[in-house]
Amino acid sequence: MPRVLVVGAGIAGDTVALMLGRAGWEVTVAEIAPALRGGGQAVDLRGDCRAVLARLGLLDEVLTRLLDQRGAAWVDGDGRRLAAMPVEAFDGNGYVSKEELLRSDLARILHDAAGARVTHLFGETVEALEDAPHGVSVRFRDAPPAEFDLVIGADGAHSRVRRLRFGPEEAFRRRLGLAHAWFTMDETPGTPPVDGWFITHNAPGSRSVEARPGHPGQQEIGFTFATTSLPPRHDREARFALLDRVFADVGWRTRELLAAARHSPDFALDTFDQIHLPKWSDGRVVLLGDSAWCASPLSGLGTALALRGAAALADAVEAADALRLPHRLSDALTAYESAMRPRVRDAQRLFPGRVRQAAPRTGFGIHTVAWLIRQIQKPPLAKTFTRLAAGHGHGQPA
Repeated sequence: MPRVLVVGAGIAGDTVALMLGRAGWEVTVAEIAPALRGGGQAVDLRGDCRAVLARLGLLDEVLTRLLDQRGAAWVDGDGRRLAAMPVEAFDGNGYVSKEELLRSDLARILHDAAGARVTHLFGETVEALEDAPHGVSVRFRDAPPAEFDLVIGADGAHSRVRRLRFGPEEAFRRRLGLAHAWFTMDETPGTPPVDGWFITHNAPGSRSVEARPGHPGQQEIGFTFATTSLPPRHDREARFALLDRVFADVGWRTRELLAAARHSPDFALDTFDQIHLPKWSDGRVVLLGDSAWCASPLSGLGTALALRGAAALADAVEAADALRLPHRLSDALTAYESAMRPRVRDAQRLFPGRVRQAAPRTGFGIHTVAWLIRQIQKPPLAKTFTRLAAGHGHGQPA
């Protein structure tokens, strides 16, 4: 039985693992984290997400985990509302939708669906990849070396597989000039409620603070700010100090949320970047998801691309009959890339002004964004933007 190694137990990794496992492959998933990651940002089920999950037989279960969301709102430093966009705006294709759930919930559903078909190695990653006569020889951090017919790098924008096989990250990274911290905060009796709204406070200097619904009794918090570099990942104290310094004079709930960040077990901080590679495969090693094409969270299409990409890769492998004829893997990987390139190209083409809208630089810019949000929901602009929002797409139906 042909063997495949998937590096990364995220949305893309566990989806392709599930599909290849069902197709008869012996699948191993190596995930550097000690367990499935909790918390995380909300992911949108519109378009490709819904179609792929329905195909997997998981859509009904996923729909039971949807967040209770009413819309997005923008507030000033005193919490006064400047603009709002309910989930019904633009026929349900607005800033947030009724069809969102936490990334960790979707990842758990995919992981559980794989079941015994897939072997998961948590706390494990790859140290070396070498071509062998009939596959790829893999040296792990702790597990014994092994050989696989196919290695799939689905380990995110900072992919270790990509670095080992294709070269350093800087060769493929396109910086967008923003960084984002996110974490889960437990509510206490004194915590201001969000009441189903994704609330954003923008402050001059390209800074924003966000709070949105999470699981009952929790809020998902974000800090966005302008920078192109961050302290090392292992230096959490330096990262907290950076946030304290950048947001020291920002109003609304900022002090409360900065304090909460230090106590959150799922705190994360990263830059908003895109990944551009001329080719996603090399021999029997192929990249999938953010490791191949990160469009950045600003695109709103990361999950749609991850699910669609996983389906495209699994379909191409099956269509080439690579289970029975491993030498046809090259054809399968070429077909996968041909299927996904147009979608990725469109997703990486961010809506004009998207970066500036995420964190306006001046007070004038902040109020201009709020004014625009109000105006585009009024006739006659509402009709035009309803059409544009539908065309922006979260992928196309399967």
